Amino acid sequence: MVRGSEPLGINDQEGTEMANRRSRTRFQLGGEQAEADPLAYDGFYSSADYISVESRTDPHCFVIGRTGSGKSALLQRLEADHVGHVVRIDPEDLSLPYITDLGIMRSLVSYDVHLDPFFIALWKHVLLVELIKHRYNVDSPGAKRNFVKTLRDRIARDKSKQAALDYFDEFSERFWCETDERVREITNKFESEVQKAVGAGAQIPRVAEIKADASDTTTISTEVRSEQASRFQRVVNETQLARLNQMLKVLDEDILDDPKNFTYVVIDDLDRDWVDERLFNDLIRCLFRAVIDLQRVANLKIVVALRTNIFEQLNFGSRSGGQEEKFRALSLHLRWGLKDLRLLLDERTRAAAHLHDRPEIQSVFSLLPKKSPRREDPLQYMLDRTLMRPRDCIAFFNEALSIDPEKDEMSWADIRAAEQGYSHKRLLALRDEWKPTYPGIDQVFACFRKATVPMDDLMVRQRLDDVALLVARGDFEGTRWVSELATPIWDAPSGDDDWTERYSPLVRLLYRIGFLGIRRSGDSKDLYSYQEPDLAERPSSLAGATFTIHRAFRNALDVAETGQASVRLSTS
Repeated sequence: MVRGSEPLGINDQEGTEMANRRSRTRFQLGGEQAEADPLAYDGFYSSADYISVESRTDPHCFVIGRTGSGKSALLQRLEADHVGHVVRIDPEDLSLPYITDLGIMRSLVSYDVHLDPFFIALWKHVLLVELIKHRYNVDSPGAKRNFVKTLRDRIARDKSKQAALDYFDEFSERFWCETDERVREITNKFESEVQKAVGAGAQIPRVAEIKADASDTTTISTEVRSEQASRFQRVVNETQLARLNQMLKVLDEDILDDPKNFTYVVIDDLDRDWVDERLFNDLIRCLFRAVIDLQRVANLKIVVALRTNIFEQLNFGSRSGGQEEKFRALSLHLRWGLKDLRLLLDERTRAAAHLHDRPEIQSVFSLLPKKSPRREDPLQYMLDRTLMRPRDCIAFFNEALSIDPEKDEMSWADIRAAEQGYSHKRLLALRDEWKPTYPGIDQVFACFRKATVPMDDLMVRQRLDDVALLVARGDFEGTRWVSELATPIWDAPSGDDDWTERYSPLVRLLYRIGFLGIRRSGDSKDLYSYQEPDLAERPSSLAGATFTIHRAFRNALDVAETGQASVRLSTS
Protein backbone atom coordinates (compact mmCIF):
# COMPACT_ATOMS: atom_id res chain seq x y z
CA MET A 1 0.00 0.00 0.00
CA VAL A 2 1.39 3.37 -0.94
CA ARG A 3 1.94 5.93 1.78
CA GLY A 4 -0.80 8.24 0.53
CA SER A 5 -3.49 5.54 0.78
CA GLU A 6 -2.79 4.53 4.41
CA PRO A 7 -5.46 5.28 7.03
CA LEU A 8 -4.82 8.32 9.22
CA GLY A 9 -2.83 7.11 12.21
CA ILE A 10 -1.91 8.68 15.50
CA ASN A 11 1.30 10.15 14.07
CA ASP A 12 -0.63 11.80 11.26
CA GLN A 13 -3.06 13.30 13.74
CA GLU A 14 -0.19 14.66 15.82
CA GLY A 15 1.37 16.11 12.70
CA THR A 16 -1.89 17.80 11.73
CA GLU A 17 -2.29 19.23 15.23
CA MET A 18 1.28 20.50 15.18
CA ALA A 19 0.69 22.12 11.78
CA ASN A 20 -2.46 23.77 13.11
CA ARG A 21 -0.55 25.07 16.12
CA ARG A 22 2.15 26.48 13.86
CA SER A 23 -0.52 28.11 11.70
CA ARG A 24 -2.19 29.65 14.72
CA THR A 25 1.14 30.89 16.03
CA ARG A 26 1.49 32.97 12.91
CA PHE A 27 -2.07 34.31 12.97
CA GLN A 28 -1.96 38.08 13.43
CA LEU A 29 -3.69 41.11 11.99
CA GLY A 30 -0.72 42.17 9.91
CA GLY A 31 2.36 44.27 10.56
CA GLU A 32 2.40 47.57 12.40
CA GLN A 33 4.56 49.18 9.70
CA ALA A 34 3.02 49.55 6.25
CA GLU A 35 6.36 48.72 4.61
CA ALA A 36 6.42 45.23 6.21
CA ASP A 37 2.74 44.37 6.39
CA PRO A 38 1.65 41.10 4.72
CA LEU A 39 -1.97 42.28 4.83
CA ALA A 40 -1.31 45.75 3.47
CA TYR A 41 -3.37 45.06 0.33
CA ASP A 42 -5.87 42.30 1.15
CA GLY A 43 -6.58 43.76 4.59
CA PHE A 44 -6.84 47.37 3.44
CA TYR A 45 -9.92 49.32 4.46
CA SER A 46 -10.99 51.86 1.86
CA SER A 47 -11.90 54.77 4.11
CA ALA A 48 -13.38 58.10 3.06
CA ASP A 49 -9.87 59.56 3.36
CA TYR A 50 -8.53 57.10 0.79
CA ILE A 51 -11.40 57.85 -1.57
CA SER A 52 -10.58 61.56 -1.22
CA VAL A 53 -6.89 61.03 -2.02
CA GLU A 54 -7.63 58.73 -4.96
CA SER A 55 -10.20 61.10 -6.46
CA ARG A 56 -8.94 63.02 -9.48
CA THR A 57 -11.18 65.95 -8.67
CA ASP A 58 -10.80 66.19 -4.90
CA PRO A 59 -8.24 68.98 -4.26
CA HIS A 60 -6.84 67.57 -0.99
CA CYS A 61 -3.18 66.85 -1.66
CA PHE A 62 -1.46 67.08 1.74
CA VAL A 63 -2.09 64.02 3.93
CA ILE A 64 -1.38 64.95 7.54
CA GLY A 65 -1.47 62.41 10.34
CA ARG A 66 0.10 61.11 13.52
CA THR A 67 2.53 58.21 13.46
CA GLY A 68 0.53 55.03 12.85
CA SER A 69 -2.52 56.78 11.39
CA GLY A 70 -2.18 55.06 8.00
CA LYS A 71 -0.44 57.62 5.77
CA SER A 72 2.04 55.20 4.21
CA ALA A 73 -0.56 52.43 3.84
CA LEU A 74 -2.82 54.84 1.97
CA LEU A 75 -0.10 55.78 -0.53
CA GLN A 76 0.96 52.16 -0.99
CA ARG A 77 -2.62 51.22 -1.83
CA LEU A 78 -2.79 54.10 -4.33
CA GLU A 79 0.27 52.67 -6.08
CA ALA A 80 -1.22 49.18 -6.13
CA ASP A 81 -4.57 50.38 -7.49
CA HIS A 82 -3.05 52.51 -10.25
CA VAL A 83 -0.06 50.58 -11.52
CA GLY A 84 1.82 52.54 -14.18
CA HIS A 85 0.20 55.82 -13.20
CA VAL A 86 2.04 56.58 -9.95
CA VAL A 87 5.44 58.21 -9.58
CA ARG A 88 6.97 57.82 -6.12
CA ILE A 89 9.65 60.30 -5.12
CA ASP A 90 11.81 59.06 -2.28
CA PRO A 91 13.20 61.90 -0.14
CA GLU A 92 16.40 59.90 0.33
CA ASP A 93 17.00 60.33 -3.42
CA LEU A 94 16.71 64.11 -3.24
CA SER A 95 19.94 64.85 -1.33
CA LEU A 96 17.99 67.09 1.05
CA PRO A 97 20.54 66.62 3.86
CA TYR A 98 23.23 67.60 1.33
CA ILE A 99 21.40 70.85 0.64
CA THR A 100 20.66 71.74 4.25
CA ASP A 101 24.22 70.91 5.32
CA LEU A 102 25.90 73.08 2.70
CA GLY A 103 27.83 75.85 4.36
CA ILE A 104 26.67 78.34 1.76
CA MET A 105 23.00 77.66 2.52
CA ARG A 106 23.48 78.14 6.22
CA SER A 107 25.54 81.26 5.61
CA LEU A 108 22.80 82.76 3.44
CA VAL A 109 20.27 82.03 6.17
CA SER A 110 22.54 83.82 8.61
CA TYR A 111 22.37 86.82 6.28
CA ASP A 112 18.55 86.55 6.41
CA VAL A 113 18.46 85.82 2.68
CA HIS A 114 15.03 84.57 1.59
CA LEU A 115 15.78 81.21 -0.10
CA ASP A 116 12.21 80.34 -1.06
CA PRO A 117 12.54 81.19 -4.79
CA PHE A 118 15.45 78.78 -5.15
CA PHE A 119 13.78 76.01 -3.14
CA ILE A 120 10.49 76.33 -5.07
CA ALA A 121 12.38 76.19 -8.37
CA LEU A 122 14.29 73.13 -7.16
CA TRP A 123 11.07 71.27 -6.30
CA LYS A 124 9.42 72.19 -9.61
CA HIS A 125 12.52 71.03 -11.45
CA VAL A 126 12.53 67.65 -9.66
CA LEU A 127 8.79 67.09 -10.18
CA LEU A 128 8.87 68.15 -13.82
CA VAL A 129 11.76 65.88 -14.76
CA GLU A 130 10.34 62.87 -12.89
CA LEU A 131 7.00 63.30 -14.66
CA ILE A 132 8.60 63.57 -18.09
CA LYS A 133 10.85 60.57 -17.47
CA HIS A 134 7.81 58.56 -16.39
CA ARG A 135 5.60 59.69 -19.28
CA TYR A 136 8.15 59.05 -22.05
CA ASN A 137 10.39 56.41 -20.42
CA VAL A 138 13.39 58.72 -20.72
CA ASP A 139 16.29 56.71 -19.35
CA SER A 140 19.23 57.69 -21.56
CA PRO A 141 20.72 60.71 -23.37
CA GLY A 142 19.41 59.35 -26.67
CA ALA A 143 15.88 59.01 -25.32
CA LYS A 144 16.16 62.55 -23.98
CA ARG A 145 17.16 63.91 -27.41
CA ASN A 146 14.26 62.10 -29.08
CA PHE A 147 11.82 63.45 -26.50
CA VAL A 148 13.04 67.05 -26.89
CA LYS A 149 12.91 66.84 -30.71
CA THR A 150 9.39 65.39 -30.70
CA LEU A 151 8.16 68.01 -28.26
CA ARG A 152 9.85 70.87 -30.17
CA ASP A 153 8.10 69.78 -33.36
CA ARG A 154 4.79 69.71 -31.51
CA ILE A 155 5.12 73.22 -30.06
CA ALA A 156 6.98 74.76 -33.03
CA ARG A 157 4.45 77.58 -33.41
CA ASP A 158 4.58 78.68 -29.78
CA LYS A 159 7.71 80.76 -29.17
CA SER A 160 7.18 81.03 -25.42
CA LYS A 161 7.00 77.25 -25.10
CA GLN A 162 10.06 76.86 -27.33
CA ALA A 163 11.97 79.23 -25.08
CA ALA A 164 10.85 77.30 -22.01
CA LEU A 165 12.14 74.10 -23.56
CA ASP A 166 15.62 75.66 -23.80
CA TYR A 167 15.68 75.22 -20.03
CA PHE A 168 16.53 71.54 -20.51
CA ASP A 169 19.72 72.30 -22.42
CA GLU A 170 21.27 74.24 -19.54
CA PHE A 171 21.82 71.06 -17.57
CA SER A 172 23.33 69.04 -20.44
CA GLU A 173 22.94 65.29 -20.34
CA ARG A 174 23.10 65.16 -16.52
CA PHE A 175 19.56 66.50 -16.51
CA TRP A 176 18.38 62.91 -16.91
CA CYS A 177 20.66 61.25 -14.36
CA GLU A 178 19.56 59.98 -10.99
CA THR A 179 17.53 62.48 -8.99
CA ASP A 180 20.19 63.10 -6.34
CA GLU A 181 22.80 63.87 -9.02
CA ARG A 182 20.49 66.43 -10.62
CA VAL A 183 19.71 68.05 -7.29
CA ARG A 184 23.39 68.31 -6.42
CA GLU A 185 24.21 69.78 -9.85
CA ILE A 186 21.52 72.44 -9.54
CA THR A 187 22.63 73.28 -6.02
CA ASN A 188 26.28 73.48 -7.06
CA LYS A 189 25.33 75.73 -9.97
CA PHE A 190 23.47 77.96 -7.53
CA GLU A 191 26.50 78.01 -5.23
CA SER A 192 28.67 79.17 -8.14
CA GLU A 193 26.27 81.99 -8.92
CA VAL A 194 26.37 83.14 -5.31
CA GLN A 195 30.16 83.00 -5.35
CA LYS A 196 30.22 85.19 -8.46
CA ALA A 197 28.10 87.73 -6.61
CA VAL A 198 30.74 87.86 -3.87
CA GLY A 199 33.43 88.69 -6.40
CA ALA A 200 36.42 87.01 -7.97
CA GLY A 201 39.01 85.79 -5.52
CA ALA A 202 36.73 86.25 -2.52
CA GLN A 203 34.82 83.67 -0.56
CA ILE A 204 31.37 83.97 0.94
CA PRO A 205 31.79 84.31 4.72
CA ARG A 206 31.17 81.21 6.76
CA VAL A 207 28.46 81.14 9.42
CA ALA A 208 30.97 81.64 12.23
CA GLU A 209 32.45 84.67 10.44
CA ILE A 210 29.01 86.18 9.91
CA LYS A 211 28.20 85.79 13.59
CA ALA A 212 31.49 87.42 14.43
CA ASP A 213 30.70 90.30 12.09
CA ALA A 214 27.46 90.92 13.93
CA SER A 215 29.31 91.55 17.18
CA ASP A 216 32.47 93.18 15.82
CA THR A 217 31.70 96.47 14.11
CA THR A 218 35.36 96.92 13.15
CA THR A 219 35.27 93.89 10.88
CA ILE A 220 32.40 94.88 8.64
CA SER A 221 29.93 97.72 8.71
CA THR A 222 26.19 97.23 8.85
CA GLU A 223 25.89 98.93 5.47
CA VAL A 224 28.38 96.56 3.83
CA ARG A 225 26.69 93.51 5.35
CA SER A 226 23.29 94.76 4.16
CA GLU A 227 24.66 95.34 0.66
CA GLN A 228 26.07 91.81 0.56
CA ALA A 229 22.74 90.39 1.70
CA SER A 230 20.93 92.32 -1.05
CA ARG A 231 23.40 91.01 -3.63
CA PHE A 232 22.84 87.42 -2.48
CA GLN A 233 19.08 87.93 -2.52
CA ARG A 234 19.23 89.08 -6.15
CA VAL A 235 21.02 85.86 -7.08
CA VAL A 236 18.31 83.84 -5.35
CA ASN A 237 15.56 85.81 -7.05
CA GLU A 238 17.10 85.26 -10.48
CA THR A 239 16.31 81.55 -10.48
CA GLN A 240 14.59 79.88 -13.39
CA LEU A 241 11.08 80.20 -11.95
CA ALA A 242 9.69 82.07 -14.95
CA ARG A 243 10.71 79.44 -17.50
CA LEU A 244 9.82 76.64 -15.11
CA ASN A 245 6.32 78.04 -14.80
CA GLN A 246 6.10 78.14 -18.60
CA MET A 247 7.19 74.50 -18.64
CA LEU A 248 4.24 73.70 -16.39
CA LYS A 249 2.03 74.99 -19.18
CA VAL A 250 3.82 72.64 -21.58
CA LEU A 251 3.30 69.81 -19.09
CA ASP A 252 -0.41 70.53 -18.92
CA GLU A 253 -1.13 71.15 -22.60
CA ASP A 254 1.40 68.96 -24.40
CA ILE A 255 2.71 66.21 -22.12
CA LEU A 256 -0.12 65.19 -19.76
CA ASP A 257 -2.78 66.47 -22.13
CA ASP A 258 -4.79 63.24 -22.28
CA PRO A 259 -6.81 61.88 -19.29
CA LYS A 260 -5.52 58.40 -20.09
CA ASN A 261 -2.09 59.70 -19.00
CA PHE A 262 -3.39 60.91 -15.63
CA THR A 263 -0.53 60.61 -13.15
CA TYR A 264 -0.22 60.61 -9.37
CA VAL A 265 3.00 61.69 -7.68
CA VAL A 266 3.42 60.50 -4.09
CA ILE A 267 5.99 61.81 -1.63
CA ASP A 268 6.30 60.13 1.77
CA ASP A 269 8.88 59.68 4.54
CA LEU A 270 9.64 63.37 4.96
CA ASP A 271 10.15 62.77 8.68
CA ARG A 272 13.84 61.95 8.70
CA ASP A 273 16.41 63.67 10.89
CA TRP A 274 18.00 66.65 9.15
CA VAL A 275 21.05 68.72 9.99
CA ASP A 276 19.39 72.14 9.99
CA GLU A 277 15.79 72.22 11.21
CA ARG A 278 15.02 75.68 9.86
CA LEU A 279 16.31 74.90 6.37
CA PHE A 280 14.42 71.60 6.39
CA ASN A 281 11.19 73.37 7.35
CA ASP A 282 11.78 75.92 4.58
CA LEU A 283 12.29 73.11 2.06
CA ILE A 284 9.06 71.36 3.05
CA ARG A 285 7.07 74.59 3.07
CA CYS A 286 8.37 75.39 -0.43
CA LEU A 287 7.40 71.89 -1.54
CA PHE A 288 3.84 72.70 -0.50
CA ARG A 289 3.94 75.91 -2.54
CA ALA A 290 5.28 74.08 -5.58
CA VAL A 291 2.53 71.45 -5.29
CA ILE A 292 -0.13 74.15 -5.19
CA ASP A 293 1.33 75.70 -8.36
CA LEU A 294 1.24 72.32 -10.11
CA GLN A 295 -2.47 71.94 -9.42
CA ARG A 296 -2.99 73.86 -12.64
CA VAL A 297 -2.00 70.67 -14.51
CA ALA A 298 -5.35 68.96 -15.12
CA ASN A 299 -4.21 65.34 -15.39
CA LEU A 300 -1.87 65.40 -12.41
CA LYS A 301 -2.32 64.95 -8.68
CA ILE A 302 0.59 65.26 -6.26
CA VAL A 303 0.06 63.76 -2.80
CA VAL A 304 2.45 64.62 0.03
CA ALA A 305 2.24 62.74 3.34
CA LEU A 306 3.58 64.47 6.43
CA ARG A 307 3.56 63.80 10.16
CA THR A 308 1.40 66.09 12.26
CA ASN A 309 4.26 67.37 14.42
CA ILE A 310 6.27 68.42 11.35
CA PHE A 311 3.26 70.10 9.74
CA GLU A 312 2.67 72.12 12.90
CA GLN A 313 6.21 73.50 12.97
CA LEU A 314 6.31 74.66 9.33
CA ASN A 315 5.23 78.19 10.32
CA PHE A 316 3.27 78.93 7.15
CA GLY A 317 2.09 82.29 8.40
CA SER A 318 5.47 84.04 8.40
CA ARG A 319 6.99 82.98 5.06
CA SER A 320 4.22 81.58 2.84
CA GLY A 321 3.16 84.72 1.01
CA GLY A 322 -0.30 84.73 2.54
CA GLN A 323 -1.06 81.16 1.49
CA GLU A 324 -1.50 79.67 4.97
CA GLU A 325 -5.28 79.38 4.56
CA LYS A 326 -4.84 77.61 1.23
CA PHE A 327 -2.34 75.14 2.70
CA ARG A 328 -4.75 74.22 5.46
CA ALA A 329 -7.73 74.00 3.10
CA LEU A 330 -5.85 71.46 0.97
CA SER A 331 -4.73 69.39 3.95
CA LEU A 332 -6.45 66.12 4.78
CA HIS A 333 -6.01 65.29 8.47
CA LEU A 334 -6.32 61.54 9.06
CA ARG A 335 -8.65 60.85 11.97
CA TRP A 336 -10.37 57.57 12.72
CA GLY A 337 -13.77 57.08 14.27
CA LEU A 338 -14.92 53.98 16.13
CA LYS A 339 -16.97 52.71 13.19
CA ASP A 340 -14.05 52.97 10.74
CA LEU A 341 -11.68 51.20 13.10
CA ARG A 342 -14.16 48.35 13.55
CA LEU A 343 -14.47 48.00 9.76
CA LEU A 344 -10.69 48.08 9.37
CA LEU A 345 -10.28 45.33 11.98
CA ASP A 346 -12.93 43.27 10.21
CA GLU A 347 -11.09 43.61 6.88
CA ARG A 348 -7.81 42.57 8.47
CA THR A 349 -9.37 39.68 10.34
CA ARG A 350 -10.93 38.28 7.16
CA ALA A 351 -7.67 38.72 5.23
CA ALA A 352 -5.66 36.99 7.96
CA ALA A 353 -8.21 34.16 8.14
CA HIS A 354 -7.97 33.62 4.39
CA LEU A 355 -4.17 33.70 4.51
CA HIS A 356 -4.09 31.02 7.23
CA ASP A 357 -7.03 28.95 5.96
CA ARG A 358 -9.26 29.67 8.94
CA PRO A 359 -12.74 29.98 7.36
CA GLU A 360 -14.43 29.83 10.77
CA ILE A 361 -13.09 33.33 11.52
CA GLN A 362 -15.51 35.74 9.88
CA SER A 363 -14.99 39.06 11.66
CA VAL A 364 -13.08 40.69 14.48
CA PHE A 365 -15.78 39.48 16.89
CA SER A 366 -14.72 35.90 16.09
CA LEU A 367 -11.47 36.65 17.90
CA LEU A 368 -12.94 38.30 21.00
CA PRO A 369 -14.53 36.95 24.17
CA LYS A 370 -18.29 36.73 24.06
CA LYS A 371 -20.18 39.75 25.36
CA SER A 372 -21.66 39.46 28.80
CA PRO A 373 -23.96 41.74 30.83
CA ARG A 374 -21.41 41.54 33.64
CA ARG A 375 -18.43 42.43 31.43
CA GLU A 376 -17.42 45.39 29.32
CA ASP A 377 -17.59 45.17 25.55
CA PRO A 378 -14.16 43.60 24.75
CA LEU A 379 -13.71 45.54 21.52
CA GLN A 380 -14.61 48.78 23.25
CA TYR A 381 -12.20 47.93 26.06
CA MET A 382 -9.34 47.49 23.60
CA LEU A 383 -10.16 50.56 21.53
CA ASP A 384 -10.37 52.67 24.70
CA ARG A 385 -6.67 51.84 25.10
CA THR A 386 -5.66 53.15 21.70
CA LEU A 387 -5.21 56.67 20.37
CA MET A 388 -7.77 55.70 17.72
CA ARG A 389 -5.14 54.84 15.16
CA PRO A 390 -4.80 51.66 13.08
CA ARG A 391 -1.30 50.89 14.33
CA ASP A 392 -2.41 50.94 17.98
CA CYS A 393 -5.33 48.61 17.26
CA ILE A 394 -3.21 46.15 15.28
CA ALA A 395 -0.50 46.18 17.97
CA PHE A 396 -2.96 45.43 20.81
CA PHE A 397 -4.70 42.62 18.92
CA ASN A 398 -1.39 41.07 17.86
CA GLU A 399 -0.15 41.21 21.44
CA ALA A 400 -3.31 39.50 22.72
CA LEU A 401 -3.33 36.89 19.93
CA SER A 402 0.23 35.89 20.80
CA ILE A 403 -0.62 35.03 24.44
CA ASP A 404 -2.16 31.65 23.60
CA PRO A 405 -2.21 31.04 19.83
CA GLU A 406 -3.69 27.55 20.18
CA LYS A 407 -7.10 28.92 21.16
CA ASP A 408 -9.77 29.94 18.67
CA GLU A 409 -10.45 33.21 20.44
CA MET A 410 -8.92 35.54 22.99
CA SER A 411 -10.05 35.40 26.58
CA TRP A 412 -10.31 38.31 28.96
CA ALA A 413 -7.22 36.91 30.68
CA ASP A 414 -5.33 37.12 27.37
CA ILE A 415 -6.38 40.74 26.87
CA ARG A 416 -5.37 41.69 30.40
CA ALA A 417 -2.04 39.87 30.08
CA ALA A 418 -1.34 41.55 26.73
CA GLU A 419 -2.10 45.00 28.06
CA GLN A 420 1.09 45.28 30.07
CA GLY A 421 3.45 44.73 27.16
CA TYR A 422 1.23 46.71 24.82
CA SER A 423 1.10 49.71 27.20
CA HIS A 424 4.87 49.76 27.61
CA LYS A 425 5.41 49.68 23.82
CA ARG A 426 2.84 52.43 23.22
CA LEU A 427 4.58 54.69 25.72
CA LEU A 428 7.88 54.10 23.94
CA ALA A 429 6.16 54.80 20.61
CA LEU A 430 4.79 58.09 21.96
CA ARG A 431 8.29 59.01 23.09
CA ASP A 432 9.78 58.17 19.70
CA GLU A 433 7.09 60.13 17.87
CA TRP A 434 7.68 63.36 19.76
CA LYS A 435 11.30 63.27 20.95
CA PRO A 436 12.65 64.93 17.76
CA THR A 437 10.52 67.97 18.62
CA TYR A 438 10.58 67.59 22.40
CA PRO A 439 13.81 65.85 23.49
CA GLY A 440 13.54 64.31 26.95
CA ILE A 441 9.76 63.88 26.64
CA ASP A 442 10.07 60.43 28.25
CA GLN A 443 11.24 62.05 31.49
CA VAL A 444 8.15 64.25 31.38
CA PHE A 445 5.97 61.13 31.14
CA ALA A 446 7.85 59.65 34.10
CA CYS A 447 6.72 62.58 36.27
CA PHE A 448 3.23 61.01 36.18
CA ARG A 449 4.33 57.57 37.37
CA LYS A 450 2.10 56.13 40.09
CA ALA A 451 -0.42 58.94 39.66
CA THR A 452 -4.05 58.37 40.60
CA VAL A 453 -6.68 59.36 38.07
CA PRO A 454 -8.73 61.39 37.67
CA MET A 455 -6.57 64.29 38.89
CA ASP A 456 -8.04 67.57 40.08
CA ASP A 457 -6.26 70.87 39.43
CA LEU A 458 -4.09 70.57 42.57
CA MET A 459 -2.96 67.04 41.70
CA VAL A 460 -2.11 67.89 38.10
CA ARG A 461 -0.29 71.06 39.21
CA GLN A 462 1.95 69.00 41.49
CA ARG A 463 2.90 66.74 38.60
CA LEU A 464 3.51 69.70 36.28
CA ASP A 465 5.70 71.33 38.92
CA ASP A 466 7.83 68.19 38.77
CA VAL A 467 8.02 68.62 35.00
CA ALA A 468 9.14 72.25 35.37
CA LEU A 469 11.87 71.18 37.81
CA LEU A 470 13.40 68.82 35.24
CA VAL A 471 15.39 71.79 33.90
CA ALA A 472 17.52 71.61 37.06
CA ARG A 473 18.72 68.11 36.15
CA GLY A 474 22.01 67.94 34.33
CA ASP A 475 20.98 64.90 32.24
CA PHE A 476 17.71 66.39 30.98
CA GLU A 477 17.75 67.08 27.22
CA GLY A 478 14.59 69.16 27.08
CA THR A 479 15.70 72.18 29.09
CA ARG A 480 15.02 74.62 26.26
CA TRP A 481 11.43 73.70 25.48
CA VAL A 482 10.39 72.92 29.07
CA SER A 483 11.84 76.26 30.23
CA GLU A 484 9.82 78.01 27.56
CA LEU A 485 6.55 76.27 28.48
CA ALA A 486 7.17 76.61 32.22
CA THR A 487 8.03 80.32 32.14
CA PRO A 488 4.51 81.35 33.26
CA ILE A 489 4.90 79.10 36.31
CA TRP A 490 8.08 80.84 37.44
CA ASP A 491 6.96 84.33 36.49
CA ALA A 492 3.54 84.20 38.15
CA PRO A 493 3.11 86.75 40.96
CA SER A 494 3.03 85.35 44.48
CA GLY A 495 -0.52 84.55 45.55
CA ASP A 496 -1.85 84.32 41.98
CA ASP A 497 -4.72 81.82 42.13
CA ASP A 498 -5.33 81.62 38.36
CA TRP A 499 -3.56 78.33 37.79
CA THR A 500 -4.88 77.85 34.23
CA GLU A 501 -2.79 80.67 32.79
CA ARG A 502 0.39 79.39 34.43
CA TYR A 503 0.03 75.71 33.64
CA SER A 504 -1.96 75.75 30.40
CA PRO A 505 1.14 75.67 28.08
CA LEU A 506 2.23 72.32 29.53
CA VAL A 507 -1.35 71.02 29.68
CA ARG A 508 -1.90 71.96 26.03
CA LEU A 509 1.20 70.06 24.93
CA LEU A 510 0.39 66.88 26.87
CA TYR A 511 -3.22 67.01 25.69
CA ARG A 512 -2.24 67.61 22.06
CA ILE A 513 0.08 64.59 21.89
CA GLY A 514 -2.60 62.35 23.44
CA PHE A 515 -1.02 61.76 26.83
CA LEU A 516 -3.55 63.69 28.92
CA GLY A 517 -7.33 63.74 28.71
CA ILE A 518 -9.66 66.45 30.05
CA ARG A 519 -13.09 66.16 31.62
CA ARG A 520 -14.71 69.58 31.65
CA SER A 521 -16.73 70.71 34.61
CA GLY A 522 -20.24 69.31 34.26
CA ASP A 523 -19.28 66.70 31.63
CA SER A 524 -19.58 62.96 32.13
CA LYS A 525 -16.67 61.72 30.01
CA ASP A 526 -13.01 62.36 29.36
CA LEU A 527 -12.04 63.90 26.05
CA TYR A 528 -8.81 63.48 24.11
CA SER A 529 -7.18 65.39 21.27
CA TYR A 530 -8.37 62.89 18.64
CA GLN A 531 -11.94 63.75 19.65
CA GLU A 532 -11.66 67.52 20.21
CA PRO A 533 -8.27 68.76 18.96
CA ASP A 534 -8.68 72.35 20.17
CA LEU A 535 -10.23 71.67 23.58
CA ALA A 536 -7.13 72.56 25.62
CA GLU A 537 -6.67 75.81 23.69
CA ARG A 538 -9.68 77.32 25.48
CA PRO A 539 -8.89 78.40 29.08
CA SER A 540 -12.56 77.95 29.98
CA SER A 541 -12.17 74.21 29.32
CA LEU A 542 -9.53 73.91 32.05
CA ALA A 543 -11.33 75.82 34.80
CA GLY A 544 -12.87 73.30 37.18
CA ALA A 545 -11.81 70.38 34.97
CA THR A 546 -10.31 67.07 36.01
CA PHE A 547 -7.46 65.41 34.15
CA THR A 548 -6.55 61.84 33.32
CA ILE A 549 -3.76 59.88 31.73
CA HIS A 550 -4.77 57.99 28.62
CA ARG A 551 -5.56 54.33 29.23
CA ALA A 552 -2.95 53.31 26.66
CA PHE A 553 -0.19 54.41 29.06
CA ARG A 554 -1.62 53.72 32.52
CA ASN A 555 -0.30 50.20 32.82
CA ALA A 556 3.23 51.24 31.83
CA LEU A 557 3.23 54.07 34.39
CA ASP A 558 1.54 52.15 37.23
CA VAL A 559 -1.33 54.62 37.21
CA ALA A 560 -4.18 53.78 39.58
CA GLU A 561 -7.85 54.44 38.90
CA THR A 562 -10.31 55.52 41.58
CA GLY A 563 -12.99 53.11 40.39
CA GLN A 564 -14.67 55.28 37.82
CA ALA A 565 -16.56 53.51 35.07
CA SER A 566 -14.87 52.93 31.76
CA VAL A 567 -15.20 55.93 29.49
CA ARG A 568 -17.15 55.16 26.33
CA LEU A 569 -15.99 56.59 23.06
CA SER A 570 -18.55 58.14 20.77
CA THR A 571 -19.53 56.09 17.75
CA SER A 572 -18.95 58.89 15.32
